[in-house]
Amino acid sequence: MDFGYTDCTEIKVENSGDGHDVPLLVTTTESKLMAKIDWHIVPVLSIIYLFAFLDRINIGNAVLFGLQKDLDITTGTKYNTALTIFFVPYVLFEIPSNILLKRLKPHVWLSICMFMFGLVMVFQGLVQTWGGLMATRFFLGVFETGMFPGCLYLMGMWYKRSEAQKRFSLFFSSTTLAGAFGGLLATAIGNMDGLGGYHGWRWIFILEGILTCVVASVWFFFIPDFPEEVNWLNEEERTFIKAKLAEDVGKSAYRIKSLGLQDILDVFKDYKIFIGGLMYFGLIVPAYGYAYFAPTIIKSYGYDTTASQLYSIPPWAAAFVVCMLIAITSDRLRHRFVFTFIPICITITGFVILLSIHGQAHRTILYGSLFLVTCGCFSAMPVVICWFTMNLSGHKRRSIGSAWQIGFGNAGGIIATYSFLSQDAPNYRPGYSTCISFLCLSGASCIVYLLAIFLENSKRQRVRAATNPETVIASAGVNDDEFLGDLAPSYRYIY
Repeated sequence: MDFGYTDCTEIKVENSGDGHDVPLLVTTTESKLMAKIDWHIVPVLSIIYLFAFLDRINIGNAVLFGLQKDLDITTGTKYNTALTIFFVPYVLFEIPSNILLKRLKPHVWLSICMFMFGLVMVFQGLVQTWGGLMATRFFLGVFETGMFPGCLYLMGMWYKRSEAQKRFSLFFSSTTLAGAFGGLLATAIGNMDGLGGYHGWRWIFILEGILTCVVASVWFFFIPDFPEEVNWLNEEERTFIKAKLAEDVGKSAYRIKSLGLQDILDVFKDYKIFIGGLMYFGLIVPAYGYAYFAPTIIKSYGYDTTASQLYSIPPWAAAFVVCMLIAITSDRLRHRFVFTFIPICITITGFVILLSIHGQAHRTILYGSLFLVTCGCFSAMPVVICWFTMNLSGHKRRSIGSAWQIGFGNAGGIIATYSFLSQDAPNYRPGYSTCISFLCLSGASCIVYLLAIFLENSKRQRVRAATNPETVIASAGVNDDEFLGDLAPSYRYIY
């Protein structure tokens, strides 16, 4: 895993012994330290979210193996409601989960949640009624609620803003790998139909759930904590990381403070928090619309069940490649907006094709448009998340802000589950139209956010040029400008 490390060791901190600045990393280099951090963080968290997303969307694969028929939910909206119920606890418990993650430590909280949603997945393979499916989907949402925002919050406390996008996108790309892996795995497991008296769709849930529980038990010993807590950094390395992050976002990067209700309310006094939620909200509808219904949509092109599962894999694989290329370019140019807006436009193009062209005679074109949808949507999402999350500084604002963005954004999943109804097959015009509308909302929100941080940066620049910095700091009621994080007059948001 090569993220383009440098061997810069110019960051200095004040030596409390004699008051002189001293260079850090005498026994190693920055490149070796960052490689060490990456190997402890990115693969571990990516595998966690791969299982979370796989267990969340594998119901779309199970449908092709008779889930709806066995549970007698082939008509009406019962299946869509079962998809929807997942998002109720998932949305509500995002912020409380991030607070618990900070109090209990990431390796404890994340491994517990992972084990529990794996166990719920096993039970989902044993349900006999629609009510049982509803119950397991609800508890799946309860235990998965902390996975995505928790991992993003944790990652955000390890990296500078200019080096975060590659890591965020590689982590997020576990969703595309889960989509590809899920189709391949479902094809293999589905052939176990009848084994032990269980239909193939049950084995999809049972085996993937057991595997999740096993990995969670092992991952308890590998999931990293925050930089100030891990024991695999020596003091020299820990001091370097603290100085590096402080240089980027101020001392709030490692300031430890308990989170209470007033802290949460303080974060929501910033209107940009709400814009960040809308940016992600608009992308969730097409993302889940595709994730849940891709196998069914592909089958409507005239493919059989096995072919539909296999054809669902290439668009996910292509999305992974495009996502990483965009992330690398975004970090290199140190820019985010263009790399959200262009992929959003590409996704809209894909849905316009799906909306305009119909019939199995055009299935090659229709299948090709799915690549535009996945490559665009699943490339824009990690950039939107990284852009917003890394513009927030400090444990308080980053934990609350990231949880809000993910929680509010995932409310769009409720809309997605009712956008593709069985009576709208095979053209799914309402679903495609809905996706286009929400993509436009996301694109517009990105523009508004860009303008908001541009105006804020310009305002701070004018104030700093016209006012004594010490006066500005004193007016904020804080002795040290650096502890204000992104609210500090000296802080500049990245575009």
